[in-house]
Amino acid sequence: MACLDPPRGAYLTYVIQGLILLSAVSSVTTGRYFLGFLAGVTFILALVPAVVQRNTPLCLPWEVHFLIAVSLYLHIMGHVGDYYVTFAPYYDKLAHFVASITVALLSISLAALAEHQGLVRLTRPALAVFVLVSTLAAGVVWEIYEFVVDQALGTGLQLGNTDTMLDLIVDFIGAAIISGIVAFAPESSLKLQFTGKLDEISPDLEPGSMQGGAPDPVESR
Repeated sequence: MACLDPPRGAYLTYVIQGLILLSAVSSVTTGRYFLGFLAGVTFILALVPAVVQRNTPLCLPWEVHFLIAVSLYLHIMGHVGDYYVTFAPYYDKLAHFVASITVALLSISLAALAEHQGLVRLTRPALAVFVLVSTLAAGVVWEIYEFVVDQALGTGLQLGNTDTMLDLIVDFIGAAIISGIVAFAPESSLKLQFTGKLDEISPDLEPGSMQGGAPDPVESR
């Protein structure tokens, strides 16, 4: 089932996506073709959540779409605008913080979808741990990516052990904030933002529908 019409706040995402596309165009017009290519790829990545959403029952809150676009924009502008160098090391840490918040919210969304499908049911503490671990794992994978690129292409994405560890610490702070909200926020508030949206948008998708098997005769009465 298609998602409901986006709220007005969703248009902020379109603005950020437009800025990413603008950075690609400006890079190409100034002869920085590789940066233009990277910005073009980033623009495509910014569109992926909306494309995927059309083929799944999960409709992410518009705030998550917005944060995904902002995370990608911060990253590409760090290269296109040389902000990673001009505002070092603060810009990089800001980008990591926003990205960690984004990944943490995405992990909540995936957990909500899995629970709605009857695949797993996490207690509140377990969900908080899942969010924390998932976000930190994503941060580690990103640092490995930077290390591999530096070794293969001779770039300078990583500025030493201290820089890498500070990145992971910032990732931990962002993950801990969302995990804390998960652990202590009212149950109704959390469901309203994630699980509740599944019930509202995809009422025809009943919990456990992906598990297969015959329907419960008691429920069918």
